[in-house]
Amino acid sequence: MAEENHQLKIDLISDELREIAYKGQQATIYQIGDEVEVASQVLGFIGSYLYATILYPVGALHYKVQYKTLVTDDETAPLQETVRVSEVRPVPPTLPSEARSMVTYDIVDVYDKEAWWFGVITGEDEENYHVYFPTTGEHVAYSTDKLRFHQEWSNGQWIFPSLGRIDFL
Repeated sequence: MAEENHQLKIDLISDELREIAYKGQQATIYQIGDEVEVASQVLGFIGSYLYATILYPVGALHYKVQYKTLVTDDETAPLQETVRVSEVRPVPPTLPSEARSMVTYDIVDVYDKEAWWFGVITGEDEENYHVYFPTTGEHVAYSTDKLRFHQEWSNGQWIFPSLGRIDFL
C-alpha cells in the first residue's frame, strides 16, 4: 500500500510538472545584457532552462539571446538564437544556505547537460537524491550540489509550486 501511495504521489506531481513544462513564461520586459533563463521547447529538452544573456529585442514577441553554455556547431562561439518572449524568464534567486533541506516529493531543478531540468525527488540515500523527470521519463541520482528548489516566475515574483511535500494519501 505504501508503494502504491508513493507512486500515486509521484504520478500526480509529474502531471503538474508536465503542465508547467508546456506553459509559456509570463511576459516580462528585458533590457540588453539581462541575464535570463530560456525554457527550451525543443523535443528532448522540454523541461529544461538554459542560461542566456539578452542581446536585443526582435520586434515585440522575440529576443535575440546568447547562451552561456551552448556553442555553435563548429564550437567556435557561443550559440545565439532568436527565442519567443514566452520562453524567457529571469534567473531565479539563489536561496540562502540556511534554507530547509530537500525531502521526497519536493520539486527541484537539477543542473545536468548544460541546463537546469525540473523534476521531483522520489527518494534519497546517504549521498544522493533520486529525481524523476516527467518530461523525459528518466530517474537519476544526484548530489545536493546539482540541485536547487524549483521556482516559478508569476506576477513579477518568484513562487514555489505547492506540489512538494504532499500531505494527502
